[in-house]
Amino acid sequence: MPANILLVEDEPAIQELIAFNLTQAGHHVLRAGSAEAAHTLINSALPDLILLDWMLPGASGVDIARRLRSDERTRQIPIIMLTARSDEQDKVVGLETGADDYITKPFSPRELLARIKAVLRRRAPQMTDDAVEVNGLRLDPVTHRVSVGGQPLDLGPTEFRLLHFFMTHPERVHSRTQLLDQVWGDHVFVEERTVDVHIRRLRGALEATGHDALVQTVRGAGYRFSKEA
Repeated sequence: MPANILLVEDEPAIQELIAFNLTQAGHHVLRAGSAEAAHTLINSALPDLILLDWMLPGASGVDIARRLRSDERTRQIPIIMLTARSDEQDKVVGLETGADDYITKPFSPRELLARIKAVLRRRAPQMTDDAVEVNGLRLDPVTHRVSVGGQPLDLGPTEFRLLHFFMTHPERVHSRTQLLDQVWGDHVFVEERTVDVHIRRLRGALEATGHDALVQTVRGAGYRFSKEA
């Protein structure tokens, strides 16, 4: 699935080349040439993934990664470090500061896209095209269809995104705020109770097949998608 990717790279030619290949692959690319510009974009809206150059004016990529990981709002954003440094110790430093992957320049567009897909599958599985199935309930993000035993279920777009997030993050409790950030986007300002409305709609759509019981309320905490009663 298309992802919103923040590319933090100060070399114009490299930035242009990477952005072109990401766009060709269907992703939406935001560009920043410095740490300051990157933080401005992140404060405006959280990207799905950050490609972060090691050497930047104003602050290093390592400093930016460390700052992002220390902030509750940004600590879950997947980060791939881009660098000309190939020493093992440099890789260790990059990964220890919180980067999810480390790719050494020069690299091929194909390798970069493969790394992005792998990181998103690990850290943000709702951003991939992989179909998911739980207890006979199947969701296919490519065809945008939900079915049980081959029979389609009718879901609205928000309920579809909500179910996709739940199915790719099972057995975890998510607060209303977390669901708003992950499903609606942290730059969208809506009431937390909006989540409850869409949870009711989702349960209503799943009720006929008995799958509404998968969407559980955790009193005082939020909601959980679980096969366990």
